[in-house]
Order: sequence, then C-alpha cells, then structure tokens
Amino acid sequence: MSETTHDGGVAVTAPPSPDDGLTPAELAGKYGLAVSGARPSLREYVRQMWGRRHFILAFSQAKLTAQYSQAKLGQLWQVATPLLNALVYFLIFGLILKADRGMEREVYVPFLVTGVFVFTFTQSSVMAGVRAIAGNLGLVRALHFPRASLPISFSLQQLQQLLFSMIVMFIVAVSFGSYPSLSWLLIVPILALQFLFNTGLALIMARLGSKTPDLAQLMPFVMRTWMYGSGVMFSIPVMLDDQEPWVADLLQWNPAAVYMDLMRFALVDGYGSSNLPPHVWAVALGWAVLVAVGGFVYFWKAEEKYGRG
Repeated sequence: MSETTHDGGVAVTAPPSPDDGLTPAELAGKYGLAVSGARPSLREYVRQMWGRRHFILAFSQAKLTAQYSQAKLGQLWQVATPLLNALVYFLIFGLILKADRGMEREVYVPFLVTGVFVFTFTQSSVMAGVRAIAGNLGLVRALHFPRASLPISFSLQQLQQLLFSMIVMFIVAVSFGSYPSLSWLLIVPILALQFLFNTGLALIMARLGSKTPDLAQLMPFVMRTWMYGSGVMFSIPVMLDDQEPWVADLLQWNPAAVYMDLMRFALVDGYGSSNLPPHVWAVALGWAVLVAVGGFVYFWKAEEKYGRG
C-alpha cells in the first residue's frame, strides 16, 4: 500500500497484520514460544535429570579427584581427616571426659570412629550443598541444564568419599573384635537411606545458599551444634539417663543420630538393638523420603531464579 505525502513523495505502509492487537502472552502462545530459562513441569524436570545422569556422575568423580590434588598425600586425606578427628575426640571425650561410660574400650573405639565417619558424610553434603549454586555461578550462567544436578552430584561425591573411607572403618572394627557377620549387609540399605536424606538436605541448602552467601559462614556452627547433639562421641541414653525420657528420645530420633546408630548396630559387636530407639527403621525411611522428596520439590520451585540477579 502507498500514499502520496505532502511534498509529492510516496510513503509505503505495511498491510495490516493478523497479529495486530494481540498481547505478548497471546503471541507467545500462538507461535509456541516459551520464556527462556522458565521452570519446566516437575515430571519434565525429573526426565531432564535422568538425561543428565552421566554428567552428574562424571562431575562428582571429577570434583572428588580434584579435591586434594594440591596436597602431597592426595586422596589419603579423605581417610586421614575424619580419622584424625576421631583420634582427637577419643583423647578428649574418651580419656579425659570419660564419655565412654557404660561401654568397653573394644566397643567405644569403633563406636566413635563409626559415628565420626557417618556424621562427616552428612556434614560434608550439607556444606557442599550450600555452595553448590553460589560457588558455580559461571557454570550455571553459561550452560542450560537442570540446576539440581549440582547439589546431587556434590552429595554423590561425598558418598564416594565415604565408601573409600569405610575401608578404615572396617579395619578399626575388626581390630577391636567386631568381625564381619550378616549384620554387615545392613550397611547397604543404611547408606542408601542416608544418601537420600543427605541429597534432599543438600538441595534445600543449595537454594538457601544461592540467595544468602553468608549462610556458608554460619553453617559450620550449626553443624557443630548438631554433631554434639547427635551422640557422635557418647551414647545418648546413657549420658542422659538422669534427664526426662523425652529429651533422650528427641535426640535419638534426629536423623543424624538415627543413621549413626543403625550403622553402629550393623558394624559394631556389643552395640545391640537395645541401644536403638523404637521403630528405628521406619524413622530412618521416613526421614529419607520426607527430606529427599521435599528438598527436590523445594529446589525445583526456584529453578528459573538460579544464577540471576
């Protein structure tokens, strides 16, 4: 179409468009457009995560290899660090403060070592989760992938580290008279449940840490308090026998204590079922499912916000 202008020239005008009058949302719907970085449905998100399973595994293995690459002892620090912590706790709590009350030395030493290693698994997963997004902003902003891949891969990294460290746990247990038995087979479901719990917790902390970087400075104090309240260095029922029963029950039913006690029951001779809270397997399963599913959904709800701002 054309028309003559006041100076004798010819102006060309575009014909009417069928899209005239449509809002941006209506235009997007008409041509199948979607917002860049928009959060997919939960089912689609799970499908995308499954498609990235090889990346999650490879990323966790690479992080594990690089973790101690600058140290002369390399991967041996995976074992040495919790073992040195256990030695310090034994000197202070076992010999000086007599926290081993009610237990023979042959039971207390593997009891303590198992507690330190198992709690370190949860502690490391939480701390890695806090930094999963905030510490990898370059990767998050450069590539499109399900962001949950990062905290899950970090939790998987901590599981691989624990599996490597369990060689020392087995050696300590055998050295103090706890020999392999059928109860050791329980280690597999215990680790599976704790891994689910840790992963859900890492997902929760990853979302919180992505918006509050200072959380990484606060969490060591939170984790230290959690450790002291979970019976890593002492038996909760024995140490709190002069308190109200609900106090000991509350501490024993906290998830860190539940997974430690189950591992001790499976691994340490002399640590029988009488040391476990009632319905301990149901509690362990409940914590794992609740935190894993809840943490995944909680993280997914903020998927489009990670790496922005």
